[in-house]
Amino acid sequence: MIRYFANRQITIEDLLPLYQSVSWTNYTERSDMLEQAFQHSLFTVSAYDGEQLVGLLRAVGDGFSSVFIQDLLVFSSYQRQGIGRELVRQTLETFADVYQIQLVTEQSDKNLAFYRSLGFRELSDLNCTGLIYRGKSY
Repeated sequence: MIRYFANRQITIEDLLPLYQSVSWTNYTERSDMLEQAFQHSLFTVSAYDGEQLVGLLRAVGDGFSSVFIQDLLVFSSYQRQGIGRELVRQTLETFADVYQIQLVTEQSDKNLAFYRSLGFRELSDLNCTGLIYRGKSY
């Protein structure tokens, strides 16, 4: 049975295998950055199968006008079981009164369909666009 925890303390040793499983090398090659980022997150919700961390959502922002879903990860062997959906659902419920909840994801039909099914819309639907600034070369 999968259990969910909000804002649970998670060690870097438990986080790394999850990030490695999705090949997010920007975090895994800079575990000190991942640890600091995790500690400074606005909100996290984690999914456990027994003692094993199998899914995680990490959000940043001010918690009033804007929340940004920074990371949503689920081990591939646990995908398509509703874990990611539940992580997002709990986050949306926690921040139900926030003006806007945003995220950036890989542009694939699978990802777009998943987030659309949860009520997210593309920025272009709102006559908006997104931009990114990457000051450091990674």
